[in-house]
Amino acid sequence: MSDDILQSEESIKFFSLIHMLQRSALVGLGLMPDREGEFIPHLEEAKAAIDLIGMLQKRTEGNLEDVEQTLLQGILTELRMQFVQAPKEVERKQAEEEAAEELKQTFEDPQSASVETLIDDDEGSDSEE
Repeated sequence: MSDDILQSEESIKFFSLIHMLQRSALVGLGLMPDREGEFIPHLEEAKAAIDLIGMLQKRTEGNLEDVEQTLLQGILTELRMQFVQAPKEVERKQAEEEAAEELKQTFEDPQSASVETLIDDDEGSDSEE
């Protein structure tokens, strides 16, 4: 066997289709940029792409070479794991964006920014009495 994993033209075309669906899933998960260059998650689109890959795996069972089946299973497993982690990642990104917006507001309008008291002068005077 040569170093080329995909031996036939059919195999190359099949995995080109898988790659398109994989890319759609990654864009939907917000892990790859969309056409506008944004990383915006659309989990329902990601799920649809992952489900299509799963359906293709099921429908091609027994018709793929071992190496092709292993490759397809690896792609599907990785996408499913990323999908399960996606909600946490979305929350983390939203929290980062909110913190960045708050910081931006602090610099744009310092008078309205939240204040954190590090040393309370009134507490110091109470302890002296």
